[in-house]
Amino acid sequence: MKLFPYAHATHPQWGMAANLVLAQLRAQIALHGYASNPTLALLYITDHYAAQAQEILEHLSGELPEITDWAGTVGVGIASNNVEYFDEPALAVMLLELPSDQYRVFSGVAPLGLSFEAYTALVHADGHTPDVADLIKELAERTESGYVFGGLAASRGKVVQFAVAADGNVKGQGKASGVFSGGLSGVAFGAGVALVSRVTQGCLPIHGAHLVTGADRNVVLTLDGEPALEVLLRELQVSLSDPHKALTAIRATLAGLTEPSAGVESTQTVMRTGNFGPDVLVRHIIGLDPARSGVVLADEVTEGMELAFCQRNVQAARADLMRVCAEIREELEPQEQALETATALAASEAEAAPHEARGIAGAIYVSCSGRGGAHFGGDSAELQIIRRALGDVPLIGFFANGEIARDHIYGYTGVLTVFTSK
Repeated sequence: MKLFPYAHATHPQWGMAANLVLAQLRAQIALHGYASNPTLALLYITDHYAAQAQEILEHLSGELPEITDWAGTVGVGIASNNVEYFDEPALAVMLLELPSDQYRVFSGVAPLGLSFEAYTALVHADGHTPDVADLIKELAERTESGYVFGGLAASRGKVVQFAVAADGNVKGQGKASGVFSGGLSGVAFGAGVALVSRVTQGCLPIHGAHLVTGADRNVVLTLDGEPALEVLLRELQVSLSDPHKALTAIRATLAGLTEPSAGVESTQTVMRTGNFGPDVLVRHIIGLDPARSGVVLADEVTEGMELAFCQRNVQAARADLMRVCAEIREELEPQEQALETATALAASEAEAAPHEARGIAGAIYVSCSGRGGAHFGGDSAELQIIRRALGDVPLIGFFANGEIARDHIYGYTGVLTVFTSK
């Protein structure tokens, strides 16, 4: 699998940004080692361009007629190799060269049919869609791996998704524009497309994990048999006798939940490493129930779940991001390397360039909109960590209102997925 051409640009006028991107893509297609016959494009735009989504898609697809399929969405920020764009007009595109029988673009007017055997899928979703979490679970169940990845679109204005399928729309649905709002869209991949995907957490447990022994829908009543509110206050070392201090601490606190089936493994991970594993779903604390000494979460809770109160932590987020990058590199790099591979991997950051010897054709990174920028210590710091840890590879992505991995919607996480030729 050859390197995927990719490009990114920012400009107050979307037409100028689009033309800058087109120039970069055409230059890369002509380079040795890059895909010269791509047919699938991923397009991510910041919400500054959301109102012009249709014009952007029409312009890019008109200039790249060889690209028959498009997918993408909007984010409050977008990402590319070593750089992120927040609160500015920008777009990023990646062109994928995959066997035509190994992927399908799907949307509301071109749903994923039973005729295509999906192994996994890149999913873009509108968080305002009713029962969106159930829809994602249902889609994951339809894949052979049970694993999907992606994120919820994020926009301060119009929420849009891009989905153009070469095999057309469902009969009777009419001609689609390729720009949608609501529901799910994305790209399903067959077993012939090799992927490696990891979830990186951005929160640090305050203490160990607890067993939920009492719950009423989204209210946690007891933890390990103790009133949940008392446990929370004790771990935060605050008291309701000083409500200002207590509420300030609680507002900065989140809850990491683990399903009962994964509870033992997750508890061992927290106790052994002090960090969350990928089975933990971080949710907001949205209120207190003093009458029942309960803690109210932004998700339903059931008895038997594991819960650990946690807080966002820069050092933990940086360390975990480097960990998942190292895991991916270790999985892809052979123990004995050819001279070309060793030379490519040993290049300094200043001299590095995407190289097919790395075994990574391209990568997609979906991060929480609350993680980028200053949370990692400066502008584009999160993407710079990925480049230093993973190497210089073609990469694009977006900052989401929720990250999708396996069959869950996460929060305060990053989902890094690489396409590999290994």
